[in-house]
Amino acid sequence: MKYLKRSATAITLVSLALLTSGCTPPTQAASGPTSAADASEQLKVGFFGFAKSNGFAQGTFLGVEQAAKANNATATFVDPNFNAQTQVQQIQDAVTSKQFEVIVVQANDNQALIAPLQQAVQAGITVVVEFSVIGPKFDTVEPQIPGAISIVDLPTSNGKVLGEMGKEACATVPGDTCKVAYLEGFKSLPLDNARTDAVKAELATDPRIKLVASVEGGYTQDSGRQAFQNVSQANPDVDVVIGASQAITGAAAAAGNSDIKFIGNGASKSNVEAVRSGKWFSIYVSDVVANGAKATELGLAKARGEQAETAVDEAALAPNRAKGTKQALDAANYVSKYSD
Repeated sequence: MKYLKRSATAITLVSLALLTSGCTPPTQAASGPTSAADASEQLKVGFFGFAKSNGFAQGTFLGVEQAAKANNATATFVDPNFNAQTQVQQIQDAVTSKQFEVIVVQANDNQALIAPLQQAVQAGITVVVEFSVIGPKFDTVEPQIPGAISIVDLPTSNGKVLGEMGKEACATVPGDTCKVAYLEGFKSLPLDNARTDAVKAELATDPRIKLVASVEGGYTQDSGRQAFQNVSQANPDVDVVIGASQAITGAAAAAGNSDIKFIGNGASKSNVEAVRSGKWFSIYVSDVVANGAKATELGLAKARGEQAETAVDEAALAPNRAKGTKQALDAANYVSKYSD
């Protein structure tokens, strides 16, 4: 993904091949205070993504646009450019102006958006929380905004799978010890910290693994390259490096010809190719285009008074539960639908 500079409160991805079917039985979403839209009425969808400069968000918006077009709706990307407070203000403005009937949101700060999204629901706007959990709990897919729809990727589950893939990578490393470095997202974010804790807890179940570094790697190639260079200077014999796929792209470039086993958190076209070609060990897979489409379909259905699932685990929709090893990607013949 290509990015502008991020604020300290940015959340992105990581970051996965999700299908468009739901993972929980259909339930009637809680109704808002206004009446449902007429089936023939063209609705407006506002996509409050991480940032327009972010490939992950752009891939999601592609799915949003596709589903909107197929369901008599229009879609607009409202760009906060990774700024959490900007995103809060944008949603508040959308509530005041009643610009959209449906809001699909990727939170740059999962706590700051609670109040404005509650206001949106109360105003009769259909709210769909996509990818990032919004609320104090990081271990449930259930909506934490009453009346909203939640289609999310749990950071705790994400971290556990990253740790599992780290253990699988270490199983291929000879010797009594496997040295692992983890490039965290942002240490200032509770969501990233929940993921980090889950990664560490899973790695700790293998006595052969020594976690030699856990440092902030961010979500850009530049930040990943810098973090890896610092780690490798202190630990030139590191065996496995795990992090956001953007950061891992920078780390792998800095490593050059190396036996290090890289594990990414995200599944762009280049990430998938890196695994299938053998350059990386594995990735956490998310079909962001399919996720964006699913989120929009659910939101539009609810806005029109139809039945809609209210809680969807994105990881459960992925092949091999998002564990993108070469074997799993090859078996699924998985093709990513978005580029960095």
